[in-house]
Amino acid sequence: MPHNNLSHGSLVRRIAAKEITLFFASPIAYLFLASFAAIGLFVFFWGEAFFSRNIADVRPLFEWMPLLLIFLCAALTMRLWSEERRSGTLEHVLTQPAGLWHFVLGKFAACLALLAIALLITLPLPVTVSLMGELDWGPVWAGYLATFLLGAAYLSIGLFVSARANNQIVSLILASALCGFFYLLGSPLVTGFFGNTAAEWLRLLGTGSRFDAITRGVIDLRDLYYYLSMVAVFLALNTLVLERERWSAGGDAGNRNRWRAVTALLVANALGVNLWLGQVHGLRLDATRGNLYSISPATRQYLEQLQEPLLIRGYFSAKTHPLLSPLVPQMRDLLREYQVAGGGKVRVEFVDPAREPELEKEANQKYGIAPVPLQVADRYQASIVSSYFDVLVQYGDEYQVLGFRDLIEVKAASEADIDVQLRNPELDVTRAIRKVLHGYQAGGNLFDTVKGELVFNAYVSADENLPQQLVEFKSAVHEVTEKLQTDARGRLQVRFIDPDAEGGAVAKQIADDYGFQPMAAGLFSTDTFYFYLTLGRGDQVVQIPLDDLKKETLERNLEAGIKRFASGFTKTVALVTPPGDPTHAQFGMGGPSFSQLENLLGAELNIEREDLSDGRVSGAADILLLLAPKNLDEKQLFAVDQFLMQGGTVVAVTSPYSASLSNRSLSLSPVTSGLEKWLVHNGLDIDKKLVLDPQNSAFPVPVNRNIGGFQMQELRMLDYPYFVDVRGEGLNGGSPITAGLPQATLSWASPIRVDSEKQGGRQVTELLKSSAGSWLSTSTDVMPRLENGAVSGFKPQGEQGAQLLGVISAGRFDSYFAGKTSPLAAQEKTEEENAEETEGQKAGELETLPSLIGRSPESARIILFSSNDFLRDQVVRMSGSAAGSEYLNTLQLLANSVDWALEDAGLLSIRSRSHFNRTLPPMEHGTQLFWEYLNYICAALALALVAIVQQLRKRARQSRYRQLLAG
Repeated sequence: MPHNNLSHGSLVRRIAAKEITLFFASPIAYLFLASFAAIGLFVFFWGEAFFSRNIADVRPLFEWMPLLLIFLCAALTMRLWSEERRSGTLEHVLTQPAGLWHFVLGKFAACLALLAIALLITLPLPVTVSLMGELDWGPVWAGYLATFLLGAAYLSIGLFVSARANNQIVSLILASALCGFFYLLGSPLVTGFFGNTAAEWLRLLGTGSRFDAITRGVIDLRDLYYYLSMVAVFLALNTLVLERERWSAGGDAGNRNRWRAVTALLVANALGVNLWLGQVHGLRLDATRGNLYSISPATRQYLEQLQEPLLIRGYFSAKTHPLLSPLVPQMRDLLREYQVAGGGKVRVEFVDPAREPELEKEANQKYGIAPVPLQVADRYQASIVSSYFDVLVQYGDEYQVLGFRDLIEVKAASEADIDVQLRNPELDVTRAIRKVLHGYQAGGNLFDTVKGELVFNAYVSADENLPQQLVEFKSAVHEVTEKLQTDARGRLQVRFIDPDAEGGAVAKQIADDYGFQPMAAGLFSTDTFYFYLTLGRGDQVVQIPLDDLKKETLERNLEAGIKRFASGFTKTVALVTPPGDPTHAQFGMGGPSFSQLENLLGAELNIEREDLSDGRVSGAADILLLLAPKNLDEKQLFAVDQFLMQGGTVVAVTSPYSASLSNRSLSLSPVTSGLEKWLVHNGLDIDKKLVLDPQNSAFPVPVNRNIGGFQMQELRMLDYPYFVDVRGEGLNGGSPITAGLPQATLSWASPIRVDSEKQGGRQVTELLKSSAGSWLSTSTDVMPRLENGAVSGFKPQGEQGAQLLGVISAGRFDSYFAGKTSPLAAQEKTEEENAEETEGQKAGELETLPSLIGRSPESARIILFSSNDFLRDQVVRMSGSAAGSEYLNTLQLLANSVDWALEDAGLLSIRSRSHFNRTLPPMEHGTQLFWEYLNYICAALALALVAIVQQLRKRARQSRYRQLLAG
C-alpha cells in the first residue's frame, strides 16, 4: 500500500490489526492466553500455596512472571519475521515505500495487545482476593504495570532475534537465551559472586531485579526508563537488521551510515542514562497503602527537631547471605531518603568494614558492632561468611545500633521456601533517631523540651493548721520550686493556695474538680488540713505524689511530673505481671510471660517492673500497664486507683479466665484479678463468659482422638472459635489505636459491658468487637476433640451478636476508696491500744501520711482489653507459627494504645507498617475450594469471551468484504 495514502499511525494500526487477525486465525493466540492463565493460576494456588501462605495479596501471581514471560514471549515472536522470511513475503515488505519501522511497530503493537488481553484474563484473581480479605490495590496495579513493561521488553528482544533467524526453533532458543541472560544479570545467582557495589550495578541492568522493585508497590522513574529504553533499543536493532537486508537487496545504501549512527547513539544514550539515573533518588511513586516505602510526616517531624548533625552509617559487607544481599540496596535507598528529608542535618555513610579496617575497629570497640557468621552454600561447597548488616544512628554522644535481627522479617512456608524482607525499616530507624534525640535532649535543661507554660499549684493549709512534719516539708517545697523556676526561665508559675481562705471557696472547687478532701493527722485526730501538689498545663493536670516527706523524693517526683509534659524524654511504663512458678517454667507450665511485648515496648520506652505491694505506683511512671493481673489485694488495688486519680492512664489486660498451655494439654480455669469491683465501680464489667466467633484464627491445638481404645493427642491447625479474629468493622477506624491495624486475634476473650449511668460524662470509645455471628459460653471445656476422624466443632448456642472486647473510658473518675479508710492507714487497734496511743501522741504530730485522692482530673483514662492471654509469648509464637512469620498485630495493638496514651502520634502513625500483616480471614476448606475453582471458571469464561469477540470480528470483516465485492 502506498505510503502517501496512509498516515504513520494508520499504517501501524493496519499492520497490528493484520497480525492480530493472523494470531487468532491459528491456535497460537489461544495457546498463549491459555498457557499464561493456566500457569499463573497454578503457581498462585499450588506453587505458592496461596491459602497456606495466608496473606491477602497477589504477589505470588507475579513471582514467576519474569521466568514465565521469557518462554511465552519467545514462543509468541519466534515466527513473526522468520516465517516471513521462510514464506518469501519478507521481500515484499522490504520493497514497500513505507519505512520498515512501521512494520516493526505494527508487529510489536500486536504482541502487546495479546499480552494485555492475557493480563486482563487474570484480573478476576485480585478481585476475588479483595473479596476474601483486605487487599492493598497499589502493589497490584504496580505488579500489572511491571508485568506489561517486562513483557514489552521480552517481546522486543524476541522480535529482534526473529528478524535475525531463518528458523522458528532457532529463534525460540536464541530469544529465550537472550531474555534469560538479562534476567540472570541481576539475580542472586550472579550478584552473589560480586561485592555489594558491583552487585548493585548488575541489578540496575537486570530485568528481574527491576521487576521485583515495582511489584513491591514502588513505581520508580529509573525502572520505567529502563524498560522503555530496552524496548527502544531492540526495536531499533530490529529495524536496523531489516534495513540492512533492504540495502543488500538493492535499497538506498546512502542511509546505511545514518541508520547505524542513530542506532549506536540510541544504545549509548540508553546505557548512559540508565547508569546516571541509578544515582538519582526520590523520583518515584509509592503506590502502597500507607506509603510503606516513603518517609512519613512523623519521621520528618523528628528530623525537624535536630539541632546538631545526625550521622546514619550503614555497615554492609560486600559478601553476605544471598537472602540479605537484595535488602542492602533497599536500605541504602531508604537511608538516602533520610538524608534528603534532613535538609543538610543528616549525613549518611555506607561502609564495608572489610575494606576499611579503622572503621571496623571503631565499630567493634566503640559501638559493639560485630559481624554475624552466616552459612553460605553454592553448588560446590558450603562455607561460613562473617557479614555485617548493621545501621548506626548517632547524635552527639548518643547512639543506637540496629542489627539485621532488628531490621528483617522472615516468613517460612517450609524449610526450603523462606522469604526475607525488611520488616518495617522506617519505624526501626526513626525509633532509633527518636531515642538518641531524646537522650541527647535529656542531658540539657529539663524545660527546653516543654512547650508552653506549666503551673505548679500547692493547695496547702496555713502553717498553724499543719502538723510539724508538713510545716518543714512545706519549706522544702518552696526551696525546690524556686530552683525550678530559675531553670524554667519564665516557663513555670508557682502558686501556694490556702483552700480554707475566702470562706473555703477553693476547698469546694478542688473537691469538685479533683476530689481533694481534708486530711487528718491520724485515724482519731479531729484536726484537718490540706496538702496537695499539682502540676498542669491547660486542661491537663497531674498530681505530684507524696511518697514520703524527703526533699530528694519531692525533686524526683516533680521532675517526673514535668517530663509528662515534655517531648524530649523517654517515657516510663510501670509494668505489672502475675508471678510465675520458676520450677515449672522450663516445662512451659510457669506463669505467663510477656517478653516479646516487653522487648517491643522497651525499644522506645523505659519499662519498670512494679509490684504495687507498697500501695503506690512509682512517681516516674507515665502509664500503668496491668498484664493478666491476679489476686490483687486492697493495697495493690489502691495503688491502681490512686494512679488513675492522679490523671494517669491504666491499661488493663484482664478477663475472668486464663489458659494453661503445654506441649500436649490445653485447659482453661477461672481466675480472680482483684480488679472486678473496681472496674464495675468505674462503669466497666467483664462477664464471666467466653466469646466464640465463627470468624476466628487458625491455631495449633492439641486434639484428642481415640485409636483402638487408646486416647492419643496430636497438634492440628484448626479453626478455633475461641480465637476471635477481629477485623473490618470490628476495628474502630476512627481511633488511631486501631485505624492502621489490619487485624487482631483475641484469645479466650470475655465480653465487656459498659454501664452508661456509671460512666457519667466520660467519653467511651469502643476499640474491638467480635463479628455479628459470635456467641457466648460458660463452659471451660475448650479442647477440641475428634469424633469419627473429624473435628468436633463448636456449634453456636443461644443469642448471636457482636461483643465488645476492647474499650477506652476517659474523663473524670471518682475513687473506689472515696469515703473508705485508706488501706495505707494503720490497721484498727483495740480500744485500749487506741486510747493509750491517743494519750501519748504529741499535739501536731503526723501519724500517717495522708494520700487519698477522691477524684481524678479529665486526663485520666482506662483502656481495657478482656483477655488474659492474647499477649502471652506462647500465644504470640503459636500465632506466628500458623502464619509462617512473626505475628505482631496484637503486640502492635497494645503498643499503639501506649503511644496514644502517651500522645506519641509520631511512632503510632508508622508502627502498623508491615509486609506480612494483611492476613486472610479464616475459611473452611470448602470455601477455599470455591474461590479457587471460581478463578478457574473465570479464566475459562474469559478465554471463551475472547473467542466469541474474534468470531464476531471475523464475521464483520467477511461482511465488509462481501459488500466491497457487491459494490
